[in-house]
Amino acid sequence: MDSSQDTAKLLVIDSYDSFTNNLACLIKRALPSSLIYIIKNDELDFNNLKQFLPYFSAVVVGPGPGSPATPSDVGVVSDLWGISEKLQLPILGVCLGLESLGIAFGATVRRLKVVKHGQISRISHNGDALFEHIPQDSLVVRYHSLCVDLDRSSKLAEMAWADDGEENGRVVMGLKHRIKPFYAVQYHPESVCTDASGIQVVRNFWRIACDWSSKNRRIIKSWGDRAEKQFSVNSWPPQRVFNPAQLEFSPQRVISSKLSLPQLCAAQICEILGVYKANTDFVLLDSAAQPGSHSIIGCIHPNSLKIQYFVGDDYATLIEGKQRTTCALGSSDIWTWLASFMRTKKAMGGDPSIPFWGGLIGYMSYELGVETLQCDIRHRERRRFPDVNLVFIERSLVLHTKTGEVTLQSLLPKDDDWFAFTASALKRAATGEENSRRLQAPKRPLSASEAKVIYPDKVRYISRIKEAQGFLFAGESYELCLTARTKLLVPKSPAPSSQSSWEIYKKLQSANPAPYAAYIRLHPTILISSSPERFLCYSRPPSQCFQLRPIKGTVKKGNGMTRALAEEILSSPKEIGENLMIVDLIRHDLHGVVGTNVDVRKFCGIEEYETVWQLVSVVEGSVEPSSEAFHDDDSPIGVADLGWNVLHKTLPPGSMTGAPKKRSVQILQDLEDERREIYSGVAGYWCVGGGGDWSVIIRSCFKHEVGPGWTSMVQEDTEGNANYDEWLVGAGGAITALSDPEAEWDEMVTKLQSVLRAFRTDD
Repeated sequence: MDSSQDTAKLLVIDSYDSFTNNLACLIKRALPSSLIYIIKNDELDFNNLKQFLPYFSAVVVGPGPGSPATPSDVGVVSDLWGISEKLQLPILGVCLGLESLGIAFGATVRRLKVVKHGQISRISHNGDALFEHIPQDSLVVRYHSLCVDLDRSSKLAEMAWADDGEENGRVVMGLKHRIKPFYAVQYHPESVCTDASGIQVVRNFWRIACDWSSKNRRIIKSWGDRAEKQFSVNSWPPQRVFNPAQLEFSPQRVISSKLSLPQLCAAQICEILGVYKANTDFVLLDSAAQPGSHSIIGCIHPNSLKIQYFVGDDYATLIEGKQRTTCALGSSDIWTWLASFMRTKKAMGGDPSIPFWGGLIGYMSYELGVETLQCDIRHRERRRFPDVNLVFIERSLVLHTKTGEVTLQSLLPKDDDWFAFTASALKRAATGEENSRRLQAPKRPLSASEAKVIYPDKVRYISRIKEAQGFLFAGESYELCLTARTKLLVPKSPAPSSQSSWEIYKKLQSANPAPYAAYIRLHPTILISSSPERFLCYSRPPSQCFQLRPIKGTVKKGNGMTRALAEEILSSPKEIGENLMIVDLIRHDLHGVVGTNVDVRKFCGIEEYETVWQLVSVVEGSVEPSSEAFHDDDSPIGVADLGWNVLHKTLPPGSMTGAPKKRSVQILQDLEDERREIYSGVAGYWCVGGGGDWSVIIRSCFKHEVGPGWTSMVQEDTEGNANYDEWLVGAGGAITALSDPEAEWDEMVTKLQSVLRAFRTDD
């Protein structure tokens, strides 16, 4: 076989890991002209798969959760190691791939005494061809709780190892078969923190594969229609197909006007616009701290379209005023339906410096992401509330929080009266003419003694932490974000009002100003959020950038906690490992949509907030425009819904699940007692210009209520709390093998307090 890169056609076996796309990207970087195809380990039975092996230059067996001794965890992988000499081809295993190679040829698999999840180690090697040009003591990332031991009569040879000292002793890091072209590494060459040895291992393997194939006169079959039909959908990077139907709609025009009103803050503007009015919908996305810069207020009118979806349904619910209709999803899903809807709403002509021109604002639940992963949702519902709750905003105000510039925007033609009326009201308030209306709101009738706080059961939560660690030690997951729910029972107001929830929001923002805060009141749900975590931001076409900012690692201020001490705590292997795992997971998710162009712009930077220091990483991806997908004037109406697709493919947030994502979500379904609902979902917007910004719903609370038109959809509360509003607060933390259960409980309670203080009047 010719060793030129043009002939490289590689098959990657994915064992449901959250790092597989990173491995594919590493292969593409090492062999730029290679063709890569990814299949799940149970996608084809082996009798079917082996017919296609002659079409491939080599196979890469990727990592995954579980055990090499469990058939459902490895699928066809165990059969690959036993292929006949006639079908034999070079195979490289990674992590689970090494363990499965070991067990296939008589090695003993054992558990590590000290699990290595997201840990960086130095490895040594014997100079074998797989490690040629790789220095001794290279730094690599490990994600494993199992390892293999060889006996002297083994058909396998050790090539590399790590010395874990008293923790685990000598641990095999590289194996090869003595005769067959089978090679494997235990560590993850594709991790962001593995050094240059990662890409060199792939290059070395390809050279070995080419030499072996040439020596054995292996002929690779030409890629014909049969192979194309079978594997075209498995190609990586993913193919983006241009759809001419995306061009059939004429864009709307954004009409805007600007005012300089540095005297007003976002909360004051909301009050001028009637946030206190009872039984009305209201939305505010509030950038109350850095790095946020714009606060967005949606001006909802009585006939604004609301779109709701309940997980498991085959239809969306559309609400306009008092009219409620259902729209069948047909053979598509809610994601495809919403993408089709937004294609009809494309707009142009807005100020490019303003992030939102109009469009969808609202939230999507954690369970929506669970449904996207095709995981069963196991908790029975006592009451049903929307998992997608969005409103289409045609009029909006956007406040630049630094300059005080307010941009009024409308998608409605001939909207001069609204512009004039709104501008006049804002100017009067800014000059003090409406201070009484704007500032003299009634006080919230709530005292600390009246609110009943029902915390999670500590003994039960700690026992679940220990159960989670059992799964980690068994190799089922690398990290599990375990959460629990706290309930607050607040006496209901004597008269219908939106005053109480708005006052709670203001107090929360005063105590804990956050860059991605939100006050979303879309009946039957009110969400109050002071989230510090951006989940996903995507810019407008044509040259789109996608940014995710995962947070893992939190240190509370106060009690002598200096920045230097916080940096020392957040630099521990446990904290870095938690963040690293999510960064690698996010890279995988993003690679799965945008292809190779993904970079970690910041790794484990320490950011200061009002009440905490946090460990934040920044992952970005980008794509260049395809000329065929644009009109001559470069308006975005012909661009594929790539940002929306990234959102779809990356939910639920990896920072709220753990890694690998799907297996972790399945485990958490058993460890947690209730649905998370809105908590650890996302809130934000999708702009008619093609951009979007979504935050992770943490440091938040929400309640469901019965409003006009909702009595048929909500069952009566059977818990005897008819005189109380029930607010729900989720909190939790990333459980790793290094976690201390008592410390994890304390961290969860600390996170709760940032929200609970907003319900107290004695602070």
